[in-house]
Amino acid sequence: MKMRVSAVQYHLHTIQSFEQFAKQVEHYVKTAQEFGAEFVLFPEFMTTQLMSIGDDKKEALTIDELPTFTEAYRSLFSTLAKQTNMHIIGGTHVIKREDRLYNVAHLFYPDGTIAEQAKLHITPTEVNEWNMHGGDTLHVFDTIKGTIAILTCYDIEFPEIVRMARAKGADVIFCPSCTDDRHGFYRVRYTCHARAIENQVYVVTTGTVGSLPTVDFMRANFGQAAIITPNDIPFPPRGILAEGEINDDMIITADLDLQLLYDVRKRGSVTTWRDRRTDLYTDWT
Repeated sequence: MKMRVSAVQYHLHTIQSFEQFAKQVEHYVKTAQEFGAEFVLFPEFMTTQLMSIGDDKKEALTIDELPTFTEAYRSLFSTLAKQTNMHIIGGTHVIKREDRLYNVAHLFYPDGTIAEQAKLHITPTEVNEWNMHGGDTLHVFDTIKGTIAILTCYDIEFPEIVRMARAKGADVIFCPSCTDDRHGFYRVRYTCHARAIENQVYVVTTGTVGSLPTVDFMRANFGQAAIITPNDIPFPPRGILAEGEINDDMIITADLDLQLLYDVRKRGSVTTWRDRRTDLYTDWT
């Protein structure tokens, strides 16, 4: 009933090749493996680092060119998942379908299976500057350790979608994020805590750190990983199992005890999921 999770505070910096990107990713994955992790989470928009490789004129690639790396990205993470026997949430990567760009989280299973969850709620910057489109379906994913969902950054700020994930059976929400200042960071962080309390689930979140000086809208990053619990007696008082140092290049690891969740849902100080007033407001059951 336990699952060990790691979350990567991925350091963005200018690179010259995909191979450099691959070596950095492999470093984090092998570090998580050394800690015995069964799941490892990377942040949103981590593959924008590939835009810094640039073109023949030494200018950064555009967001429309980022999907050209999709096959290499999928191959890299799928290979690492199989080699390490871990579930890897490879942050998000921008893909193109029918001439539309989508910000898509990828789950790489140890057997080589690849699952996708498109970001559902798109920020004004993503729409106005990158012409991004939102997905239209919420998935939950069954694993040998339990059922999980992946909600990217802005998604976690909407209570309804997390209610839906919980109703579909998710016990752990993975939230890859990318925020450029304290305001955005704390919006995501505080709502991660709220969603954990409301739904009596674990939330694992992380963000990008460092900077990409040549890539528009990725010049500043403010990030910190955290492994978040409901606020009840079996858990830490602040609802935090582990957290990183703000804006440092690092990885954090902790064990999630699913039995504690089930016990608290039945006999906790509060039973927020069970006590919903669905006679007063529409909700998922």
